[in-house]
Amino acid sequence: MATEAPTMRRTPLYDKHAELGAKMVPFAGYEMPIQYEGIVAEHRAVRGRAGLFDLSHMGEFFFRGRGAGETLDRLVSSDIAGLAVGQARYGLLTNERGTIVDDVIVYRISEAEYMVVVNAANIAKDRAHVLAHLGEDVAFDDRSFGTALVAIQGPRAMEILASETDADIRSLPSFGVTQGRVARARATLARTGYTGEDGFEVFIDNADAVQVWQALLVAGRGDALVPVGLGARDTLRLEARFSLYGNDIDETTDPIEAGLGWTCKLDKDFIGHDAIAAKKAQGPARKIVGLVVEGGVARHGHEVTSAGEVVGQVTSGTYGPTVDKNIALAYVPTPLSKVGTALAVRIRGKDVPATVVKTPFYRRVAE
Repeated sequence: MATEAPTMRRTPLYDKHAELGAKMVPFAGYEMPIQYEGIVAEHRAVRGRAGLFDLSHMGEFFFRGRGAGETLDRLVSSDIAGLAVGQARYGLLTNERGTIVDDVIVYRISEAEYMVVVNAANIAKDRAHVLAHLGEDVAFDDRSFGTALVAIQGPRAMEILASETDADIRSLPSFGVTQGRVARARATLARTGYTGEDGFEVFIDNADAVQVWQALLVAGRGDALVPVGLGARDTLRLEARFSLYGNDIDETTDPIEAGLGWTCKLDKDFIGHDAIAAKKAQGPARKIVGLVVEGGVARHGHEVTSAGEVVGQVTSGTYGPTVDKNIALAYVPTPLSKVGTALAVRIRGKDVPATVVKTPFYRRVAE
């Protein structure tokens, strides 16, 4: 007896993507746009002008009450107790083994309310993890399927968004968060993103997604704002050396080997603290490194070799349009992780030369 394929979810902006001629693909249980005009063109638009992203597949968890901050400080590896109202911080959900359940951003919305943004594919898993460790005096609300998220990124993003909001975003620092209206819709606005450029993420109710998306597209016409799909989002984040859950990090990786030890505040107690502290003390057996590959594009799952022997595996790889190089992230033994080390990536049976390089591959020059 044949089983029915699982129904794919659609974001509130699905019809708009179709009207724009987007190529749609399955991603984390959703039908999502992978590209409109083309990945390289969209990538360059974000680096040079501005791009608009539909990220409504992401998950949003809300924590409210006197114990919300304390609960999150125990759940998340980074310093949540030190967050002031209007600040956000990147961190990890880790398990008792010290491996990575998810990477998240925590936003302190008010004195007793926090929002945590989780990866779309991990919503159910993260919810179960959180509920298993929820403290007293905390109300938990998973609004993932009722919240839309639109991101505007690039050097012209601030001016475009400023024309459509009553929030004072010009004075909002990086990883700042505020409330206001965007295109007359109530919104939470944060100066965060996943591209390596300046930009903002705008959280609104699903019912308001279309009017916000349309208003920003219209406002950005003079600044050559373009819609951007998941394809360019991936090339942008890899140039900026941001981790992708499911590729570069997962529950088989720990923060130390993944280059995310800086997110772990080891002078506080959090789930997985002892295992991570021990790993840091003994030193990791392997590390994630940046590679520049000569003569081929490395992809997730490709083997990394040294003197013909398999020593590691590529976790992410692409052509980087801004750096004009084939770039990749890969786990290799720690002795082979030094910048300048000559390695190779096995592509279609051939060992293609690769060199360990310093990351990020691209860093925005601050104005």
